[in-house]
Amino acid sequence: MARRESQSESESESLLPRPFGSLAVALSDPDLRHSAYEIFVSACRTSAGSRPLTYTPQSQSQSSPSSASSSSSSPSPSPSLQRSLTSAAASKVKKALGLKSKSKTTTPPTNKDKPKPKPATIADLMRIHMSIPDHADARIRRALLRIAATQLGRRVESMVLPLELLQQFKPSDFPDPQDYDSCRTRYLTLLQAGLLLHPFIPLEPSHPSAHRLRQILRTATDRPIETGRNSESMQLLRTAVLSLATRSFDGSPSDSCHWADGSPLNLYIYQKLLEACFEIGDEASLIDEVDEVLELIKKTWTILGVTQIYHNLCFTWVLFNQYVTTGQLDTDLLLAADAQLAEVAKDAKTNKDPVYCKILSSTLSSIMGWAEKRLLAYHEAFNASNIEAMQFIVSLGVCSAQILVEDISHEYRRRRKGETDVARSTIDAYIRSSLRTAFAQRMEEVDLNRRSGNKYQNTPTPILSILAKDIGDLAKKEKDLFSPIFKKWHPLAAGVAVATLHSCYGNELKQFISGLAELTSDSVQVLKSADKLEKDLVSIAVEDSVDSEDGGKGLIREMPPYEAEMAIANLVRDWIKTRVDRLKDWVDRNLQQETWNPGANRANCAPSAVEVLRIIDETLDAYFQLPIPMHRALLPDLTLGLDRSLQHYASKAKSGCGTKNTFIPAIPALTRCEVGSKLWKKKEKPTQTPPRRSQVGSMNGRDSLSLPQLCTRLNTIYHIRSELENLEKKIKTCLRNVENAHADITDGLDIKFELSLSSCQEAIQTLCETTAYKVVFHDMSHVLWESLYLGDTASNRIDSFIKELDPTLEVISGTVHNRVRNRVITALMKAAFDGLLLVLLAGGPQRAFTRQDSQILEEDFKSLKALFLADGDGLPDEVVEKASSQAKNVLTLFRADSETLVERYKRMVMEAYGSAVKSRFPLPPTTGNWSPNEANTLLRVLCYRNDEAATRFLKKTYNLPKKL
Repeated sequence: MARRESQSESESESLLPRPFGSLAVALSDPDLRHSAYEIFVSACRTSAGSRPLTYTPQSQSQSSPSSASSSSSSPSPSPSLQRSLTSAAASKVKKALGLKSKSKTTTPPTNKDKPKPKPATIADLMRIHMSIPDHADARIRRALLRIAATQLGRRVESMVLPLELLQQFKPSDFPDPQDYDSCRTRYLTLLQAGLLLHPFIPLEPSHPSAHRLRQILRTATDRPIETGRNSESMQLLRTAVLSLATRSFDGSPSDSCHWADGSPLNLYIYQKLLEACFEIGDEASLIDEVDEVLELIKKTWTILGVTQIYHNLCFTWVLFNQYVTTGQLDTDLLLAADAQLAEVAKDAKTNKDPVYCKILSSTLSSIMGWAEKRLLAYHEAFNASNIEAMQFIVSLGVCSAQILVEDISHEYRRRRKGETDVARSTIDAYIRSSLRTAFAQRMEEVDLNRRSGNKYQNTPTPILSILAKDIGDLAKKEKDLFSPIFKKWHPLAAGVAVATLHSCYGNELKQFISGLAELTSDSVQVLKSADKLEKDLVSIAVEDSVDSEDGGKGLIREMPPYEAEMAIANLVRDWIKTRVDRLKDWVDRNLQQETWNPGANRANCAPSAVEVLRIIDETLDAYFQLPIPMHRALLPDLTLGLDRSLQHYASKAKSGCGTKNTFIPAIPALTRCEVGSKLWKKKEKPTQTPPRRSQVGSMNGRDSLSLPQLCTRLNTIYHIRSELENLEKKIKTCLRNVENAHADITDGLDIKFELSLSSCQEAIQTLCETTAYKVVFHDMSHVLWESLYLGDTASNRIDSFIKELDPTLEVISGTVHNRVRNRVITALMKAAFDGLLLVLLAGGPQRAFTRQDSQILEEDFKSLKALFLADGDGLPDEVVEKASSQAKNVLTLFRADSETLVERYKRMVMEAYGSAVKSRFPLPPTTGNWSPNEANTLLRVLCYRNDEAATRFLKKTYNLPKKL
């Protein structure tokens, strides 16, 4: 038992109050244990009647247990005390306590780790388990032999053992003089405790022997008592001690000595004997030999004044105390303590002795106090990992309460027992107390989180919403984990739990509603959370009370409705609709007033776009501040409304600007060029120009759309397009934050502004093309149609067209966002090449090209490409090459002679229409998809070929006119 000295003794003091009362003397646990061992050995060695006590050296008993009993030099020891421990009979005590005997397996020892010798007899086991050194055991046995030799036939209960041992021991019996002094002090202290402080028979303070003993003990503190047989001081001590020890209740002399049977001294000594019943190294387990040990311990009852009822009570306490002091790890001890307490409950119903009831009350109060400390706040003390221990602790607590109330309380006996169900009321108290404590802790945690974070600062209302979820989780845990245990004593345990939680939350909600002036976003969140919580709690209560007598009506009456609003979702949808409608009206109103001024801000975009995005951002913030539990569910309603608003803005921003086709002029009917020897002279202008209207796309009032304004619209649409991804990220972030969830809360959630994205992409493409074709076919139509290659090809080259394009490119470069700039310039380049091809292939009869002009055309083509390449500072080569490939391919036709072109044209038509066209060639349709492999393109090259061969073919085949 030495393992208890450094750890368990101090832990026992701090964990559990001593149930037997204060000894009021300086007797340590080792002192009590040595005294208990002395009583145990003496009781066992004199229990065989007049047989004298014998002494068996420990070394001899360990080396050969059988030799001690057969030794010829000394009498045989008590058979029970010296019984060998080789038997393996099942323990009846363990079986009664619900415990199983643990099989002892041994492993072969190694040279490095030799096992300690195991006790061979019960005497050895008790000595080892009570931490009695070998030399101390030998000293005690020798002393008992000497006592027996001088007092033959005298039983140990008729002796005052400390007095006899005090006289027998000499300094030479101890290895250290201090040990001798400590031993004498212990014996004198035992006499003081057993005869003066805690006598078996009440002692009057004026008793002369008591007065004399006090004087002797006081003197002994200054001058040690001479313990010799003829010592006067020893004779005085003996006279005083025996006078007090042999008192009886009727005043007549007694054969028995009462020196260790007064409470609580006897119980503390007896406790040390019972503690020897636990394994060394596994202190939470009873030894397999517990039956034999307890039978021997029972021999001390006459000395200690212990009866069966005291044994039951003390053994219950030892089992319980052992569980606590060994770290509360082995629930078998709780099971055993619970089983033993059932025996105590039987004793308490039949024994009403005041002394017993006092000790019983103190012991049960200690057990119940420890249990209640955990059970009145069991949510803190227990979880799934230690739930098995809880059911035994509940049983101990309930049984202790029942004994204290039903068997000890005078008030209870005066009332009718049927009026009080102690077990049910005890469990009811556990549940309500623990859940009120748990609720208060959740409140504190939520408030702490609010004050430590930014999300709920300066507003107390979200606390109740967060709390509602926590209480719902708490109720589920209660129902699944704890209620099944309590149901043994309280059939409506889960119902009581949720009714308590309902009341706690209801009190907080009532205060909130009483101070609510209007239905705000915070109130929406709180009311919705409260409504869900209430449904969950009522569902548990109804399920739990389905088999009760009243069907749970009593519990439901404990849960008055919260009366939370049921239309939270509709209110939120109304809120969304109001915000979206207001935004749409704002877009319509502000776009009517928008000037599309590129200098309005750094981004060169419309201020209305910046403002509409700000409004959307504020709307999202306001939405996620609504404390509703269905942000994810209603989010599509909000995003769709905002998506449509941005789509509406993009559509309105591009509306009225026209399209690419708005500015491309209609292709005129096919004619032959006016070929004549005197018609074409160098630098000679034609006398008549083609009507501009037919070759220039109509603006229909769109002349007010200047290039800077179109660039601003482009920037505006792009700005909105680039912010869509940020809006999507913001929504996901807000959703995770408001739900206190991980990233996977947005998994499977399609947060896309698809309508506005598609509208922006379409608008950007449309505006790029509109800007490009307006510049080329409208703003520069005078150069394109009234100058380029008109009359003399060499005199009206592309330089003037390029000169006009250059400042346009500067405006675009300085105004359009760099991520859109190349798209606009690419569109402008495509429009320029389209314009060049339109002049070459549909420029009217006043344009005529010779085969030699192909060199000029190719040079102009290269100059136009060089404009957009800008010596490497312009568009990428591959982009320019791709955009100019059509024009490049068509220009190859201008290098070919007319005869070749005619033959190719005939072959294409015949391939397209078959051999039946030999007699008459059909006129191929105009597709506008110019290509050297397209018949209409070849035909147009021939139409504008200043060549007799081309003229003859056209006149003969189609009889095309020379004028439009």
